[in-house]
Amino acid sequence: MPNIKSAIKRVKTSNESNAHNSAMKSTMRTAVKKFEAAVANKDENAKDLLGTAVSQLDKAASKGLIHKNTADRQKARLMKKLNVANA
Repeated sequence: MPNIKSAIKRVKTSNESNAHNSAMKSTMRTAVKKFEAAVANKDENAKDLLGTAVSQLDKAASKGLIHKNTADRQKARLMKKLNVANA
């Protein structure tokens, strides 16, 4: 444990940021998994879940949790899954 006041504050803010980032990433992953499950079960709400998943991916990319290109690649793969399922 640090002794210097600024280092103590830094540890506290670092832990808070880590908790927030973990929650955001978890929300993103959950949205993607729900969409993929809906596509696998051929549910009608898959298109709505795609919008939610894309939104979460964009949000994570804008906050720096994942790289922009990673988000774009994942979105393209999700859209491709929906198109294959509808075809």
